[in-house]
Amino acid sequence: MAALRALRPFAHREFRVLISALSISIFGSGMWAVAMVYEVIHLGGGPLELSLVATAASLGLVGFVLAGGIAADRLPQRLLIIAVEGANLAVIATITALAMLNVLQLWHLAIGAFVLGVGQAFFFPAYSAILPRILPADDLLAANGLEGTVRPVLQQAAGPALAGILVAALSPAHAVAGVAVCHLLAFGIVNFLSRQTLGVDTVGAVGTKDTPAKSSLFKDLAEGFSYTIRTPWLLWTLIWACLSVLFLIGPIEVLLPFVVQDQLGGDSRMFGFLLAIMGVGSAIAALATASLRLPRRYLTVMVLTWGLGSLPVAAIGFMNSFWMLGAAMLIFGVTEGIGTVIWGTLLQRRVPRHLLGRISSLDFFVSLALMPVSMALAGPIAEVVPIWLIFFVGGLACPIMAFVALFVARMMTDEIQNPLTSDASDAETADTQPDAV
Repeated sequence: MAALRALRPFAHREFRVLISALSISIFGSGMWAVAMVYEVIHLGGGPLELSLVATAASLGLVGFVLAGGIAADRLPQRLLIIAVEGANLAVIATITALAMLNVLQLWHLAIGAFVLGVGQAFFFPAYSAILPRILPADDLLAANGLEGTVRPVLQQAAGPALAGILVAALSPAHAVAGVAVCHLLAFGIVNFLSRQTLGVDTVGAVGTKDTPAKSSLFKDLAEGFSYTIRTPWLLWTLIWACLSVLFLIGPIEVLLPFVVQDQLGGDSRMFGFLLAIMGVGSAIAALATASLRLPRRYLTVMVLTWGLGSLPVAAIGFMNSFWMLGAAMLIFGVTEGIGTVIWGTLLQRRVPRHLLGRISSLDFFVSLALMPVSMALAGPIAEVVPIWLIFFVGGLACPIMAFVALFVARMMTDEIQNPLTSDASDAETADTQPDAV
């Protein structure tokens, strides 16, 4: 019965179109993560040059994510999704052509990565906003669960693995061409989205007569920030997430390929399979966590799972075995998946409904705010500091910060004062239940 419930969104044509396009698009994104790395290396670049390209992508994402949220509320989401996929296709097709003609340069990759980052900033708010318009409310949880399972499998596992094979067997340019094919297919599919909304419109949805007058953008953002600051469990979880991105994302995205190359003597296939191990672990853990009841100590479990799951990262610089490194990435992926499912549930069940959109946008923005900094610093720091020390510090800093967040926000007291034991009761009290401050 639970399996049938999870598949109910597929009964709706618009969801089938949307999830098909999303799946192919994120598969291409996973291929790009590996193809871009080895295209930089093919051009003679090292950690510093890879930092430049990775930073450009994260700047595009972080710099435009709030604008993406505003656009998703004020413009037709269907057109936004089509426009983003069209831009993705144009960028990747151009890079493919330049690479095949052997005229590709590093600045081409940096500009392309920036545009792709901007596309992400507009795509996912639009995707989140269109779901309630094409699905009944009862099917939204299943739809989000499907997306949460598909994403790590395709973006972190299958996509990187295939790209690694293509790079090793042919060239980075052929892997980039594979990304272009993915975005071509996704662009073609999203154009089948109906111009009419098939789902039940929510109050205030674009194009309905119940749409209220829009308030000031700055007033809306200020209200979201104010709620976040007044809610310790939310504030300190976001602070932890922001700092963990600073310590971990840069080393994993920028320096891990060189760990594979220098410590293990591996190539793109090994790097791709390591990312695949992390992605599969995250997907399995997310699906398993979603199948169980929310822990009574939900804040404690979430924060400590995230924090302690970073410990294996501290040992990456000392590992000389693929299986040891794979185990470290598996643990990191599993704990990420567990924490993410609990976190998403908390936002839906404890944040007042009228603030949920803004808090979700702020969550995305704050959590990724230091991603460009992490990307930009990883390469230059690796020029003067041993890579093993960078991973060691990052892997130890995150558990320490997790304990700080747990105790400063008094999460263990908060979760007892605000139990989440019944879906029905929580849904009825989400707008009014006070948070411990």
